[in-house]
Amino acid sequence: MEETFGNLATYGYIGLFLYSLGGGFVALIAAGVLSFMGKMDLTLSILIAFVANGLGDTMLFYMARYQKAMMMEGLRKHRRKLALSHMLMKKHGSWIILFQKFVYGIKTLIPIAVGLTKYDFKKFTILNFISAGVWALVFGLGSYYSGSFLMMVAETITQKPWIAPLVLVTFGGLLWLYLSSATKKRKVK
Repeated sequence: MEETFGNLATYGYIGLFLYSLGGGFVALIAAGVLSFMGKMDLTLSILIAFVANGLGDTMLFYMARYQKAMMMEGLRKHRRKLALSHMLMKKHGSWIILFQKFVYGIKTLIPIAVGLTKYDFKKFTILNFISAGVWALVFGLGSYYSGSFLMMVAETITQKPWIAPLVLVTFGGLLWLYLSSATKKRKVK
């Protein structure tokens, strides 16, 4: 167990950076708990997650703006989710850029959807980094101050391993139901 913590302290920051490029709230929560345990530095973890998350979404925006053909080929299966992202952007405007980091299932599609429009790159980058800062602070500090509770949950899952798949299947099913209903074709009357 001590070796695992040693490896996390050594390679944890690199893993946090890489994982945060594409979302990373689980890695940030883990870093917050490890900071609570004294194995990682909380400020450095939040800073790394902030920079990586901001860069990741900015790269997605850039790729969608300047590499449309390549991006659209990879998104062929997700056209409905992309359309949902466009609708959310039209409905909520710039607020969706600030809010998207907290919505699992669309957080990687929003920067792509915005990149496919004529939205200003500089404005997106500023809003994106503000959102990444808020996201990193909320999850980093939240997991740090909830460290003892999260460790208790982890211990319970270790003792009763059937709980984790049950929670994951339930969460995944609810997310799938939401995205299916939100992207369902509507019949025009």
